Amino acid sequence: MRRHPGSSVRLKLTLSYAGFLMVAGVLLLAVVWVFLLRYVPDPPRTPGVHLRLMSPTRHELQEAFLPRAAQLMAFLLVFGLIGGWLLAGRMLAPLSRITDATRLAANGSLSHRIALEGPADEFRELADSFDAMLTRLESHVAEQQRFAANASHELRTPLAIMQTMLDVARSDPNRPELVDRLRTVNTRAIDLTEALLLLSRADQRAFTREPVDVSLVAEEAVETLLPLAEKHGVVIEVRGDVAPASGSPALLLQLTTNLVHNAIVHNLPSNGTVRIDTATERQSVVLIVENTGDPLSPHLVDTFAERFRRGTERVRDDQAGVGLGLAIVKSITCAHDGTLDLAPRAAGGLRVTVRIPLDRS
Repeated sequence: MRRHPGSSVRLKLTLSYAGFLMVAGVLLLAVVWVFLLRYVPDPPRTPGVHLRLMSPTRHELQEAFLPRAAQLMAFLLVFGLIGGWLLAGRMLAPLSRITDATRLAANGSLSHRIALEGPADEFRELADSFDAMLTRLESHVAEQQRFAANASHELRTPLAIMQTMLDVARSDPNRPELVDRLRTVNTRAIDLTEALLLLSRADQRAFTREPVDVSLVAEEAVETLLPLAEKHGVVIEVRGDVAPASGSPALLLQLTTNLVHNAIVHNLPSNGTVRIDTATERQSVVLIVENTGDPLSPHLVDTFAERFRRGTERVRDDQAGVGLGLAIVKSITCAHDGTLDLAPRAAGGLRVTVRIPLDRS
């Protein structure tokens, strides 16, 4: 929105300083007049009679005081304008640095920092908050750039494979196995696209919050994935009480489904166990999903929530996925103002803990 140009803040502060100094000067002169000159005697004047007093009269003091008062007020006006201009410039210098940094950020330079020195005043607090915002924004932009590059790479691979298969099928139509391979590759591309859309929806927090019982969501996810668990000989144990949270039922179901699915397909060797617990703490709802399996190093576990990170060394060959399962879980958790914790189990396997704010409605 365009606005009409107005007076600068420095000019306004200068006029304010000068005006305050003038008012203070007028009040001081008024005090001198009221408490000093009013008590000076002023004898009546008789024509033809001239009295010679030992001290000046009020009339004589007025004649001497008023010109000096006018000169003093003029001096205070000039001093207030010059001093106010210099003082306002010094006070607003940090604001100029913040403005310059804002312009650089608006032009795309997110690496610049104000790094304002000095005591912890309002300008320092504003500059530090702006630097923190730039740091988070730069990190977010870098993450989005990496995500876009990884997504392009991941989508390009199945599309290139399908193009090659179509070229082969065109030159040799008597190869029915290509249809099954095309269906498999196409399914993976669709799964990847849907995962990207879900991830984008969670990142943008494009959902309406409503009461959700996480324990019921966990039971629904287990019921959906029970055939997969039976196929791989995995036993699922569900425990816990009512866990009321606030958020998107669809996204929380996706979060729980991803966790349970990962716990099943990464449960090596077979005949393992997946345990799901829901509970309520003082301020949050807790969902814990843990599975048995091979021992995992903490360094490896720290990378599981990265986007397009696949645990190919610990996953069943037919359930490799698209590498966004735990990344989606992390994004949904953050969208619900919660926390995600991944930790290796001492006996082997993984323990995932999700905390979401408790619904107190």
